Amino acid sequence: MHPGKRKLVSLLATLAMLAASSSLYSQPASTSLELTRPIRGWEFLPVVGTRAALLGNESGRFEAWVYPLKILRDFHLIFHTDGRALPAESLARTLIVHPESCTITYASDTFQVQETLFVPVHEAGAVITLEVKTKQPVEIEAAFQRDFQLEWPAALGGTYLQWNPALRAFDFGEEQKKFAALIGSPSGTLGQQEYATNYSSSSISSLLLGPVQNGKETKVIVIAASVQGEADVENTYRRLSASYVDLLRDSAAYYENYLSHTVQLHIPDAQLQQAYDWARVSMAQGMVTNPYLGTSLVAGYRTSGDGQRPGFAWFFGRDALWTDLALDAEGDFATTRATLDFLAKYQRADGKIPHEISQSASLVPWFTAFPYGYASVDATPLYIIATDDYVTHSGDVEFARQHWDTLWKAYQFLRSTYDSHGLPQNFGFGHGWVEGGPLLPVKTELYQSGIGAEALRALANLAHLTGKDDIRRELADSFAHSRSQLNETFWAPDKKLFSFALDSNGKQVEIPTVLSTVPMWFGLLDEARAETNLDLLADADHENDWGMRIISSQDPRYNPGGYHFGSVWPLFTGWASVGEYRYHRALPAYFNLRANSLLALNGSLGHATEVLSGDYFEPLSTSSPHQIWSAAMIVSPLLRGMLGLSTDAVSHTVTLAPHVPYNWSSFAVENVTAGDCKLAIQYHRSMEEISLEVQRSGSGTCTMEFSPAVSLHANIMGAEINGRRIAIHAEKNSIDQHATVSFPLSPGKSKLRIRVLGDFGLFFDSQLPALGGESQGLRLVSESWAPDGNSLALELAGRAGRTYELGLWNADQVSNIDGGTLVSTESEHHLKVMFPRDGEAYIHTKVSFHFRR
Repeated sequence: MHPGKRKLVSLLATLAMLAASSSLYSQPASTSLELTRPIRGWEFLPVVGTRAALLGNESGRFEAWVYPLKILRDFHLIFHTDGRALPAESLARTLIVHPESCTITYASDTFQVQETLFVPVHEAGAVITLEVKTKQPVEIEAAFQRDFQLEWPAALGGTYLQWNPALRAFDFGEEQKKFAALIGSPSGTLGQQEYATNYSSSSISSLLLGPVQNGKETKVIVIAASVQGEADVENTYRRLSASYVDLLRDSAAYYENYLSHTVQLHIPDAQLQQAYDWARVSMAQGMVTNPYLGTSLVAGYRTSGDGQRPGFAWFFGRDALWTDLALDAEGDFATTRATLDFLAKYQRADGKIPHEISQSASLVPWFTAFPYGYASVDATPLYIIATDDYVTHSGDVEFARQHWDTLWKAYQFLRSTYDSHGLPQNFGFGHGWVEGGPLLPVKTELYQSGIGAEALRALANLAHLTGKDDIRRELADSFAHSRSQLNETFWAPDKKLFSFALDSNGKQVEIPTVLSTVPMWFGLLDEARAETNLDLLADADHENDWGMRIISSQDPRYNPGGYHFGSVWPLFTGWASVGEYRYHRALPAYFNLRANSLLALNGSLGHATEVLSGDYFEPLSTSSPHQIWSAAMIVSPLLRGMLGLSTDAVSHTVTLAPHVPYNWSSFAVENVTAGDCKLAIQYHRSMEEISLEVQRSGSGTCTMEFSPAVSLHANIMGAEINGRRIAIHAEKNSIDQHATVSFPLSPGKSKLRIRVLGDFGLFFDSQLPALGGESQGLRLVSESWAPDGNSLALELAGRAGRTYELGLWNADQVSNIDGGTLVSTESEHHLKVMFPRDGEAYIHTKVSFHFRR
């Protein structure tokens, strides 16, 4: 272990030991990336690299891809023992997942087989190892169906399969000898081969791996493919066969290195800790290298079955761009730069950024004969936003100079979509968020107008950084006008909500929707109006235990399985969480962050799915179970939202404005960079003090802006840095206040102490329901403080007949409670709230706290 890391681990261990005596601190988080559980045979199981993938389920059946080729489907094992042929899925017992591989344990009463599926990060192939332990002879047969075709929509036409005894492998080929694949084993012999006659046929082929008589033995299966012919695939096959042990070790090191060089968190919630680490892995696994197109992020993974589309494993514009914001937050600038370069390469002549690019796009007239390439209009402003975010976080101003022409062209396309009021339109130019269903048609969505406005601010900043101040002033004026238009045009004063869209006649479509949190993400909406809108979205008809519905479940257009008119997307949930944190709604924001995080540990292990039912805890049947931007919506709400962490490498400034749960007394952040400055940060909160310890390395100047949230009942008494008093001021809003200080960071260690008296907080760790179940959790609909900070009113929603408990921090500040019961022990204080038994639906109640002066 690196000495610096060893010291941090030791320090965290000490903090955890101290905190263990307090009920305010959860148990220390595990740092292990290993995830394990009993087999769920139906659950998606991906093992991916940048050039290949095994996509299947936990029963051990899968399909194999080497981009852009699909090689086979329905790969499965059969165990031959004691005169019986046992299908492996009937013996699948336990799944173990690591970033670089996954292992399925099969067991009978006389033998055990551990099947490890592994795709090297940068190789055009995969390896399967089978560790056999047995007391009597067992033979493993590996069977599959040839499905040697290009990814949709291209096709190879006629293909064939033949046994190659010299390589102990099946050859896959096609008539032009350009595309080739192999599957075999160093111990393999021919089992059966597909055939077709006038009288019978079989699509199954298999190889036998050789009997294991008694004891232990490891068998190996290798899959490889090439778009350069037979000689190239044979080289890859031999390399994988000879070096798979080293390649497995190198792949594990690849992910360890990735995690150690991006922003590391050490937080007291073990589930959030694992979800954050796996979300970084999950996003990294979205990077794909296509030999014809280049390298960028795909949208996600799912099996294709007997088709040729592996979920969303082709390149999407807006998916990559929303993910880029999470990559920037965690400090993975190389991936963001690669995605921006990729999208710029395929920008249309009029400036429009591509929506989606199939992995076989270069083999068909994708951009002219198919309607999908530039179908959406939102990728174009997102390209400008993501470029500014990248340049600001990384300090790579030269990138903006090199890409200015593409940015300006994107801006010109955006302007070409404006209506007479300067709002970017969807109708006639491409869909915004909503692609179909009863919410359409509309002229422009609030979502589209929001990111259109933010693109102006982003481009103004890029113009400033590249010395184009005349353009900057023009864009800044345009942004101010656009933001004002946004707040006035979409606000429905009678219903006190931001409308979903304007219809074809320019009339407001007065539907509250989670899409309104997108402009909130960027701080574009009026604070008072946003607060009433957020009250609507925090209620049980919008928010459930696993995330945010797109519209209310009470809307007549709502359908729980409606892709764009009822379902829950982790993407929506992440938008809501960041927006809620931005507008200081910390508890609803935490519920949404926690929902996404728990999803990553519940479905396809380590990954968050694309879309779920609005009524039942169940993904849609068409959902992509490993969706890249769903993983991004764990990282962004944690870093940008809860921690309020942002870096400006140009100004060498790091901002930390945390809204951490009140049952967290400590957390640590490593690998925070702002230009040449690198920071390790430790936070601690007690009843009377918030402290921040910052270890700075690197050259140049660096400024820290620290602005932790405290309650409106708290008194901010003062601050000192390294023992010297420092100016501090309170920034108040209707929900909380922030104790804000700014100070230069000298090389080495700096310690800030803020004295705070009378702080008070609530905490509640939400959970997912049983699989297929309905929402059961508590909702915090609204919170309202008295002007003097001496009382707090909550509106809560809960299931009729249910009792809920919220944790109270510093409960000694409370003089009395209306609408709930204070339950105390020596070390813990909880608010117990009972909802009357009145049917099964969610109902509302109010609770008021009165504080000691």
